[in-house]
Amino acid sequence: MRMKVSITLPTPPSRDYEITIDTLPKITIDGKAAIVTNPKVAGLHLHRLLAAVDAKELYIVTIPDGENYKTMEMIEFILDRLFDHRLDRKSTLIAFGGGVIGDMTGFAASIFQRGIDFIQVPTTLLSQVDASVGGKTGINNRFGKNLVGAFHQPRAVYIDTFWLKTLPEREFAAGVAEIVKMAVMFDADFFQWLESHDLHEEENLKEAIRRSVELKARVVNEDEKEKGIRAVLNYGHTFAHVIENFSGYGTYLHGEAVAAGMVMANALAIEYGLFSMEEAERVKSLLEKYGLPTEYAIEDPESFYDQFFLDKKSHDNKITFIVPKAIGVWKMLVNPEKTRIIKVLEAFKKETAVES
Repeated sequence: MRMKVSITLPTPPSRDYEITIDTLPKITIDGKAAIVTNPKVAGLHLHRLLAAVDAKELYIVTIPDGENYKTMEMIEFILDRLFDHRLDRKSTLIAFGGGVIGDMTGFAASIFQRGIDFIQVPTTLLSQVDASVGGKTGINNRFGKNLVGAFHQPRAVYIDTFWLKTLPEREFAAGVAEIVKMAVMFDADFFQWLESHDLHEEENLKEAIRRSVELKARVVNEDEKEKGIRAVLNYGHTFAHVIENFSGYGTYLHGEAVAAGMVMANALAIEYGLFSMEEAERVKSLLEKYGLPTEYAIEDPESFYDQFFLDKKSHDNKITFIVPKAIGVWKMLVNPEKTRIIKVLEAFKKETAVES
């Protein structure tokens, strides 16, 4: 059964779009189009996408696979190919891959000739439930993750679980981390449902995707530019972005870093008396059910702490952490005391983690 979720943005109305959760439909584009993908996804599935796309002219732009290629140099490569093929302001890009492809394609679309349409066809669970929805695009640089980018909404999102049949288990689990994030922040009933259902079963997976996308859409509809409630989606991410930066992009998948980051955020919430040990253990157990990492060995807590201030959520030398007060209830912890943050980080210090 086809499911649809609507993104409805205040202005202008022309930016509204639908997220379709079903078998990939026919995609008709009135003009030139370019599919941006990577060799792995192209080798497995490009023929199926090509059969579904009807465009005046259709080109393929292939970029290397991996978070470490999410750079300005690779954006310039994509733009060069678009100019080579003489795409114009009425052209459309199609992001065909995971979150890296979606972020880069969307960013390229946002700046090519001052902005053209793009369509999301996400092929990983993480990109289906999170990255493809809401219009965040961008790249990494040496200062941190996604620090250069733009809000640029897609024209449509087509979610098809068929692509997930070839997804490695580790990538699948990384997507589960984002599903757990949504449930912990916004929906206790959904979290309880996740505890008792196996997402490796097709119907359960589709239901989890639907519920996650509906939660994400509700947040984006209310706060497109992350000036309020959308920041809650960064639960676990403030810690995760430091983990990714310190460990080198590619060591941890994004969802893996988020899983460890949620455990750290829960520890901070416990330090402030906001979250119970029992509920923190439920979150940890659900993450571990899918083999996600729930520990990270911090080399130097002071350096880890300093890195927080390069986060996008840092403002005026103050950092905001998103933490749970209970499963399904969130809180923004604004500018907590350094001593208490360091205390939490010390608990994850390398020698402590090894001893335990």
